[in-house]
Amino acid sequence: MSAVIYPTTNFKSTETLILDRGEGVYVYDKQGKRYIEGLAGLWCTSLGYSNQELIDAANSQMGQIGFSHTFGGKAHEVGMALSDKLTAMVPMNNAKVFFGNSGSDANDSHIKMLRYYFNAIGKPEKYKIISRERAYHGVTVAAACLTGLAPNHTHFDLPFDAMGILRTDAPHYYRGGLPGESETDFVDRIVGNLEALIKAEGAHTIAAFIAEPITGASGVIVPPAGYYEKVQALLNQHDILFWADEVITGFGRTGSDFGATTMHIEKPDMMTFAKQLSSAYMPISASVIKGDMYEAMIEPSSEVGVFGHGYTYSGHPTACAVALKTLEIYERDNLFAHAAAVGDYMQQRLRQFADHPLVGEVRGKGLIGAIEMVANKQTGEAFSGGAVGAHALQICQDNGVILRAVAGSSLAFCPPLIISRDQIDEIMSVVAKALDSALDYAQAQGLLK
Repeated sequence: MSAVIYPTTNFKSTETLILDRGEGVYVYDKQGKRYIEGLAGLWCTSLGYSNQELIDAANSQMGQIGFSHTFGGKAHEVGMALSDKLTAMVPMNNAKVFFGNSGSDANDSHIKMLRYYFNAIGKPEKYKIISRERAYHGVTVAAACLTGLAPNHTHFDLPFDAMGILRTDAPHYYRGGLPGESETDFVDRIVGNLEALIKAEGAHTIAAFIAEPITGASGVIVPPAGYYEKVQALLNQHDILFWADEVITGFGRTGSDFGATTMHIEKPDMMTFAKQLSSAYMPISASVIKGDMYEAMIEPSSEVGVFGHGYTYSGHPTACAVALKTLEIYERDNLFAHAAAVGDYMQQRLRQFADHPLVGEVRGKGLIGAIEMVANKQTGEAFSGGAVGAHALQICQDNGVILRAVAGSSLAFCPPLIISRDQIDEIMSVVAKALDSALDYAQAQGLLK
């Protein structure tokens, strides 16, 4: 065992799979066994592995200027070009971009810019942020407070109150709907709960509402039709900003340019990007804000002498070059349309498992999806613990497919955008074996209700 402290890992179960190389949608372990990377690494390697254009972009930039910071008025052409490309893509007015290194630090940066902005316009009391139960927004201290998952909170003593984090309902009808309640009634109820929260706290104290258009780590939750329209109408009524965390859903993942487009979110005030921004070949993130927020911060920064936030690697030129080439490939190869077409096929194949006796719900959009396994198909009762999900995951891996078990007993799917229908079929043939094996395991262990 090495000296590495591994992230999001059971410390009693480390180094169980050591990957050695990758090609296209496949990765290979040290023994040469091939796997389809069915989760695109961690929802991120959109262009697959060993993409020579991205490798060349990194090499070329390193040969020109491998590093230059962006503090104190310094800049470089590739960073400016990337910001221009991004602002031309996003559905925001006069967008401005702050570069970081990960989705977590990008959300941290957003929190700080929110506070800076509202202080600048004379509303220092407007700092609270509404996040949702079961949300995932990162693991730094501030971002982990936004996150709504117990494993990311337990033992860490996070400062939720000091950060001003409020919680509202997860928009998951399958898990949160009441008996006899329609999806429309469910939406109206949880939006009503949101309105009650805003009134109880005071809209004048709430800066923003943050949401993943479609969630990832919490189980690929796709909100019911009409949810975001009603949420945005409520937020607009109370002068609360809408913050779209697109770290997973950005750049074609849902079959559109952004998850906001897929889910009918109109002109977010803030957007967070990472992962597929560079196909994960280099660490880079982007915190994007609307122009009037930036404009309000100009004079205060001048009074202080500096906008006192930034990272050594903010706008790292090599990361920017790789991200810029990634965006160019998306556009040139029409990959968002490809993801929409192959994503429709993946969703059709996933839904073929809906009648399996172990499956409670199948959900997803585009090239992101999940199959939730349940202890009782009729009632939807969840399994206690993650043993069934872990079993299914292992069967997939043994048969050459890498997926991820999320939200206990849901198998998550998020393959590279370049995947083909035949490769989707490869994944699904293995998933069929895994579900049957997991059913046998659950029966043998007395886990079915």
